[in-house]
Amino acid sequence: MAIKHLFASAVTAIALTSAPVAASADPLQIVGFGDSLMAGYQLAPSDSFAAKLEAALKARGLDVTVANAGVSGDTTSGGLSRIDWSVPDGTDLVVLELGANDMLRGLPPQQTRDNLDAMLKRLTDRGIAVVLAGMMAAPNLGAAYGKAYNSIFPDLARKYDVPLVPFFLDGVVGVSGLQLADGLHPNERGVDVMVERSLPVIERAVRGLGN
Repeated sequence: MAIKHLFASAVTAIALTSAPVAASADPLQIVGFGDSLMAGYQLAPSDSFAAKLEAALKARGLDVTVANAGVSGDTTSGGLSRIDWSVPDGTDLVVLELGANDMLRGLPPQQTRDNLDAMLKRLTDRGIAVVLAGMMAAPNLGAAYGKAYNSIFPDLARKYDVPLVPFFLDGVVGVSGLQLADGLHPNERGVDVMVERSLPVIERAVRGLGN
């Protein structure tokens, strides 16, 4: 009888150890939606902000994929026109980075505000979390323009209660060795700085998904 019970226990143990392991959850889907600063202008794909952000989040134990939906030269108007199809269903978080080209072209700040507002509304209506990447106006555009433009990003972050990276190019603008020859775009070392500076905000947002 003892041998029979021992055999039954062994069979049960084998069955348990050979049972299929439940599939792990799918990676969190993040979309970096922006312009050349997101796309990685003149950089290798692996040196883009989206690619380096993905690597940094994975290094912190987060199972994520970061799709690069950056388009060089894009304005907020262009972003608004493509956001519905550039951000697929199933996206968990969008890093929204647009507005620099509006500023460089001297477009009215109210236009930039309205377009970003519309994009934030569309994303939040779809239940997609957002981290808003802020920009600052160039000083040569004047104090009035700067005041109107610089207020856009914190105002909208408060309105939609989304995390804000105050200045996406913080630590890069005007720093020798971190920019391409055009003096506008980051090189690969500059992208490293951008990821480092924005990572605390983005990491908190990722860890807060589903809470």
